Amino acid sequence: MLTVDLVRAGARRHRDRVAIRYRDASLTYRQVGEASNRIANILIGAGLQAGERVGLLVGNGLWTLPLDFACLKARVCRVPLNARLSITEQVRMLADAGVRSLVYEPALTDRADELAKALDGLRTLSLGPGRSGDVDLLAEMDRASAADPALPVRPDDVILALYTSGTTGTLKAVQHTQAGYAAIAANILANLISPGRDDVMLHAAPLIHASGTFVLPFWLRGGQSAILDGFDPQGYLDAIESYGATHVNLVPTMLQMLFASGGAHADVRSLRSVVYGASPMPQPVIEEAMEAWGPIFTQYYGQTEAPLCISVLPSEDHLGPGAPLGSSGQVCVDAEVRLIDEQGAEVAPGEHGEVAVRAPFTMAGYLNAPELNRATFLGDGWIRTRDIARFDERGYMYLVDRTSDMIVSGGYNVYPREVEDALHSHPAVAECVVVGAPDERWVEAVVAFVHRRPGAEVSAAELTAHVRPRLAGYKVPKRVEFVDAIPKSPVGKILRRALRDPLWAGVDRHN
Repeated sequence: MLTVDLVRAGARRHRDRVAIRYRDASLTYRQVGEASNRIANILIGAGLQAGERVGLLVGNGLWTLPLDFACLKARVCRVPLNARLSITEQVRMLADAGVRSLVYEPALTDRADELAKALDGLRTLSLGPGRSGDVDLLAEMDRASAADPALPVRPDDVILALYTSGTTGTLKAVQHTQAGYAAIAANILANLISPGRDDVMLHAAPLIHASGTFVLPFWLRGGQSAILDGFDPQGYLDAIESYGATHVNLVPTMLQMLFASGGAHADVRSLRSVVYGASPMPQPVIEEAMEAWGPIFTQYYGQTEAPLCISVLPSEDHLGPGAPLGSSGQVCVDAEVRLIDEQGAEVAPGEHGEVAVRAPFTMAGYLNAPELNRATFLGDGWIRTRDIARFDERGYMYLVDRTSDMIVSGGYNVYPREVEDALHSHPAVAECVVVGAPDERWVEAVVAFVHRRPGAEVSAAELTAHVRPRLAGYKVPKRVEFVDAIPKSPVGKILRRALRDPLWAGVDRHN
């Protein structure tokens, strides 16, 4: 079945059960299905053509999912815009994707107006009261047909073009299809969670990213999606209790913030599963969380190009002596992985190599990026991930770093993750990032940026002395810089390049 078929199946099967909760409002499966039909018919009546890309400037809210489902039924491709991005970045995305229509929420009317003025011919439609003269999708719903438009769809129809900058800083749109996105739902159900009708997934991160991939699995099983406007640590802890959340999805920085806000003493008795991923989890953080909340944590490794999970470390593998907490788990049941060198040849067992994956849930390719596609696709369904890893003798995969993050110091390869793990073992370190800086003697020197825990005191000399017994000499930071905060993307990923790039300004890294 294709993604739109799964949406219809969930609405048909669960009908009058509550599907969405947002603030004090809720929508049943039947209401979401009918609303998505009406919005789809409005979009079609407004002249949107099958295959056309439509921009979405919409945050988390009651109507986010009906709008997404409407785009599926209208057979248009969603191009979500993160509201926290700059006007320049959003204009670049819309222009690159050839977007002619933009749907926005009332809170973002001013930004929609800026975009309309910056892009000739851009038509704007509002999801509630908006700009004068714009079609208000919610106001038009009562007059629109509630019948499913039932447009014919194909497995290779692109339904989502999601812009990501990865570690390169260059915006690129990852494309997913009707068949591929349905496979993402199957991947989550087969490897991560198995929700039932009484389960509630709490969403605080933007639904346009990883959090949104959990919607369809819960939709198929009759569970609820409880949606928050955003992530506030205390508000999130309160929401777990008030919504009776059974499942949550967190990135490591969110988990750290929860425990800094009293998470160890929060009422989380309803939780059955905490799924985490998107960036490396410091071992002291997961150990503290497990001690407080119990053995309910599952880690996944994936990326925008291959969501949601390429490998999984289930809760059972978090326990006991020798638990591989530093690994990203074992390869998922519906994925194939091999580690390759720069030429694409498989490396020897136990050696580091770039992760290549083949799975039904991988992307269809980058939009308007033929050279990048040629560099990424290896043929026969395999794609490069740009992540470096190794397998141990038990089949657990250990991610080392991105290929672009590796530091070559004095001819030796240094993977920042190793150094960061050593720094995190010091109790005064809340967060840290390790990068390479230009150095006349070593070519690249290991530099650490450290954010200390509130009230903690530690010097650079103390930190280097702490990690020296844990690392080879060439991996020990040559310099430690203390910062007030570690820069992060809108979805909570650490922006290593924001700290690294200024160090290389005006320096040719290829000399």
